[in-house]
Amino acid sequence: MRAQYYDTLIVGAGLSGIGTACHLKQHCPDRKFAILERRDRLGGTWDLFRYPGIRSDSDMFTFGFSFRPWNGDQVLADGSSIRQYLGETAQAFQVNDHIHYGINLTSASWCSSEQCWTLSGICHGKPVTYNCRVLISCAGYYDYAQGHAPEFSGVDRYQGEVIHPQHWPEDLEYAGKKVLVIGSGATAVTLVPALAKKAAHVIMLQRSPTYILSMPGRDRLLSLLKRFFPERAVFAFARWRNLRLHRLMFKAAKRWPETVRRLILRGVRKALNGHADMRHFTPEYQPWDQRLCAVPDGDLFEAIKAGRATVVTDTVDTFTTSGIQLKSGKVLDADIVVSATGLRLQLLGGMALTVDGEHVDMRNRLTYKGVLMEGVPNMAWVFGYTNAAWTLKSDISAGYICRLLNHLQERKLGVFIPIDREGCKAEESVMAALQSGYVERADEILPRQGTRYPWRLLNDYERDRKILLKGELEDEFLNFYPPLRAGDRKLEATATNPV
Repeated sequence: MRAQYYDTLIVGAGLSGIGTACHLKQHCPDRKFAILERRDRLGGTWDLFRYPGIRSDSDMFTFGFSFRPWNGDQVLADGSSIRQYLGETAQAFQVNDHIHYGINLTSASWCSSEQCWTLSGICHGKPVTYNCRVLISCAGYYDYAQGHAPEFSGVDRYQGEVIHPQHWPEDLEYAGKKVLVIGSGATAVTLVPALAKKAAHVIMLQRSPTYILSMPGRDRLLSLLKRFFPERAVFAFARWRNLRLHRLMFKAAKRWPETVRRLILRGVRKALNGHADMRHFTPEYQPWDQRLCAVPDGDLFEAIKAGRATVVTDTVDTFTTSGIQLKSGKVLDADIVVSATGLRLQLLGGMALTVDGEHVDMRNRLTYKGVLMEGVPNMAWVFGYTNAAWTLKSDISAGYICRLLNHLQERKLGVFIPIDREGCKAEESVMAALQSGYVERADEILPRQGTRYPWRLLNDYERDRKILLKGELEDEFLNFYPPLRAGDRKLEATATNPV
């Protein structure tokens, strides 16, 4: 079996993968690259999830690509619109021909004696092998095969249907039925109002409340501005405005948490207008300790006020034949139970990573500027923000990678490798800013934060943008090596920082 060779391989054809490929087409036009996608279509998250009401949880003007702005007036776009946007972007930048579908990668191995990555996997039941000089992981951070599914007592005797949103049946008929949604995160608050349009009644069962913000479904100001100004200028303004509003809100939440908390809860109280007990919407934690949930035009609150949906705060004791019995003793009957209980995290799309035959334990690694992996040669990963739109960070990360690749070519270098010689590793993970359950469950697999930059995340778009797109490429932490000649020894960098 002969390996296919490329200068650069991108793992994943979702939002990050398509965006990174578009950056390569623009800034590294001579580089031979391919995108390896395990599924049969592009889109990643936005092709996998098909549950009713699926939409972005960030506004589309910051969620869209900087090089191809979102040109609609939807603030929180639905899944099909986002899939279409990704497809049109791939077509506009001629990325489609670079995608290899159905490639389920199992391992990626770096060989210093050849300065080369070897990727192995399965394609439609047959083994495949790829070689590349530079590997870029754009596979996101969760397991596409399955979501987080707690083991509920008595679920085997339940006579209704139990569904996880990650595997929503296309033919599920829920009209006129009683539906119970377990969860209170972005998926749950999206599902409840969407299901409530047809279901007899929907109950959202939550263990604890989440902060919920109502946002306009459409940006009417932009519709007005487009009458007088060029469309591109209008959407550039929308992106600039929303970036600053989001950053201002995040900073305010961290500096004056009680004030921001009161403002959010005041908005919820006004939206509900006495139709629900506020204890179901009053979290014990402070704003932005976990991600906030956004609902367009207050659709969740409207469903509650109309009597089509109810929120219950309690925990599951056991399933019964007809529903769920709670720890409080109350019984909730349901024809369908939707377990919106979160994600199961997985890094690098599940690939096993080795350097010169030694396994790389991601939990004991730092990330350099949030883009490169400590002690791992010629590898980058594109990982978005957890406190803002994912694409903001993935976009500038891709721009930084292109700068780095061009630097290698201009200087006639073969390898880059970041090394922490000062022992900067701390115990908190790269996602420690969030206290969400899925983050805590995955602590054992996530890379660590460092005690200082560049090993510590800034989570600040303006600062990251300046550093990644304008800052110096060479420093005391990032090591470069020339291409190997015949007879050269292996890189000695990994001996400085053992795998």
